[in-house]
Amino acid sequence: MEKPVQYPGLPTASGPPTAKRELSRTRKVVVSVFALLVTAYLFAPIAVAAPQAPWSRPAPNFASQCKQPDPLFPSPNDKADKLYEAISSEAFKNASIERLSGAVRVKSVSYDGMGEVGADPRWDVFYDFAAYLDKTFPLIYKHLDVEKVNTHGLLYTWKGSNPALKPTLLMAHQDTVPVPPETLSAWIHPPWGGVYDGRYIWGRGASDCKNQLIAALETIELLIQADFAPKRTILLSFGFDEESSGDHGAKKLSAFIQDRYGKDSLAVIVDEGATFETTWGTVFAKPGTAEKGATDVSITVRMPGGHSSIPADHTSIGVLAELITQIESAQYPTSLAEINPYYAQLQCGAAHSPSFPATIKKLLSSRSPHKKTCAAAAGQDRLALEAARLGGAEIKYLMQTSQAVDVITGGAKVNALPERASVTINHRINLGDGLSLVYDRLTALAGPIADKYNLTLNAFDGKEEEEEEEEKEEEEEPSSITLAAPHAIDIAPVTPADASRDRPYAVLAGTTRAVYGEEVVVTPGIMTGNTDTRFYWDLTRHIFRFGPGYDPEDQGGILGDGIHTVNERVSVAGHVNAVRWFLLFVRNMDEADV
Repeated sequence: MEKPVQYPGLPTASGPPTAKRELSRTRKVVVSVFALLVTAYLFAPIAVAAPQAPWSRPAPNFASQCKQPDPLFPSPNDKADKLYEAISSEAFKNASIERLSGAVRVKSVSYDGMGEVGADPRWDVFYDFAAYLDKTFPLIYKHLDVEKVNTHGLLYTWKGSNPALKPTLLMAHQDTVPVPPETLSAWIHPPWGGVYDGRYIWGRGASDCKNQLIAALETIELLIQADFAPKRTILLSFGFDEESSGDHGAKKLSAFIQDRYGKDSLAVIVDEGATFETTWGTVFAKPGTAEKGATDVSITVRMPGGHSSIPADHTSIGVLAELITQIESAQYPTSLAEINPYYAQLQCGAAHSPSFPATIKKLLSSRSPHKKTCAAAAGQDRLALEAARLGGAEIKYLMQTSQAVDVITGGAKVNALPERASVTINHRINLGDGLSLVYDRLTALAGPIADKYNLTLNAFDGKEEEEEEEEKEEEEEPSSITLAAPHAIDIAPVTPADASRDRPYAVLAGTTRAVYGEEVVVTPGIMTGNTDTRFYWDLTRHIFRFGPGYDPEDQGGILGDGIHTVNERVSVAGHVNAVRWFLLFVRNMDEADV
């Protein structure tokens, strides 16, 4: 038999019955207190550290993810400040109307497939446009260095007093798209008339983008008039074939600038681009900090010809039509990568917009930083799909690779079977996707059709990219489907949208809020098309595609003002505001520590 346990300081079990009962009570108290102390010690930290239930977590602080800099004004300068006030005068407005209207009247069109400068006479109209600018802006041509690159590219240099400061570059393009003759009757005012109707200036190029070109020149002319002496060099670069390729204009200009200043040599670039948008009860200024990629894919079907009275069951046109149907039957996935500026706009909307959709805010809250939701990882990005559903096609294609069947050719005569049929499909590549996504998908779709009709498939072997059309036809196999990508642009590097003081984005955002008020929310934007800035990526990380001229009473927007279609126009109030913006931006950049 074991001896009873002896607890020091306590009576043994052999004591009298009364002592035993007292021991039992004492033991219970000691054990209970000890148990409570242990419980408190062991479990209190766990209770504190335990995660909160999902429904009790604090809402994300969207305002911290959409910081808005204070309105930014330059240091006082009596003459420059008076000019800023003078921009609002009727005298300046009337003079600006005449300058922009005159620019629109110069029919400076660039066409696809133009020959070399100096060989193709269609380039000669740009002599007229350069002469018009020389006559219209005498102070610029007197005080700035004006250089012509590849004959018609215009580079203006206003040398700053401090060569250690990286230059500011303002861009625009001189050319416009053509006006199809069959559309002339649909124009309210003649497309080359530059008519002012009391509110708008009408004509091709009025808003794409002679307005930005003239506003930049008016700004510099005003600053010269005010005896402004920049510390930071100011450059203006105007290409002349943005609407066709940019190869003759912007490409040569960017190389010229890089030869002179070197890579990463510019502080900031502002070119045409996104403007203002009113949504969710909020006005957003949306400088483009990104551009989608692009690729044109040509698909050619070659099949035996013959007399149409004895046709095969399927001609090259029919086979091509079957492939096009397959391509159009499904779209690319809608997905919103966090590097996509539209993700930032959603955060800004959640922070600042009174009518921001609750469904999107909930989905936005559930997405972990730098990590897709489970649904997104599985191929269904619910946030992107809901935003696209509510916003329509204009929003959807900010988050989706697009495909557009734009050009088709085939056949030569009604009684001859077509030996060759081809189609060109334009794609704009979503951020987070890549060119290979398009090429792999089209190859996969063409393969079964090639097998079905016993045709050889040649997919993106690179042979056709640099060949002329006639040479392509000679090298194509007689019974084949050929896929080629003669034109491709990678997704542009994303410009940092750092709202910290003295960063280029902060200077741009602060300038915008100075001109238009603190109720305007500045957020990064994305361009679905491509601008001349695609040739300038090596010159700076800070590229903004932004149309700063805003008229609160004109809600047409960038797609509602006739760009690339009939009745192109620009609000004069918006144009004058663009001059006001450029004037502040140039001065603010001159004082920024970047």
